Amino acid sequence: MILRVSAICAAIILSTLTAFAGEPAGRYAVEGSNPGGGARYTGTVTVEPTGDTFRVTWDVGGQTFVGTGIGTSEGLAVSYRSGSNTGLAIYSPKGNNWEGVWTYAGGRTVGGEVWSRR
Repeated sequence: MILRVSAICAAIILSTLTAFAGEPAGRYAVEGSNPGGGARYTGTVTVEPTGDTFRVTWDVGGQTFVGTGIGTSEGLAVSYRSGSNTGLAIYSPKGNNWEGVWTYAGGRTVGGEVWSRR
């Protein structure tokens, strides 16, 4: 699984020669599960264009996670931080929504996440 995530990440990074033209900017409801089949969660995520990158802000369970994303219309890679927690998330479009996987820095398992456009 980690090799697959690494391969997807490499493909996204290599395809970043052209930036999004506003997509996936927007506000979403988020549903996910913690890595390794952990607890499920819900919240919101906001994606804002910041030049060639995106500011991604999750509000989940009273915590705010802030990330920086890069990508194309075929995928989005986001590094994020909240306090001392850092990690990586990778998403692909599903119609108006996005689906992806994520992990903490140094993690050995991944969690899943779905963004549903509001």
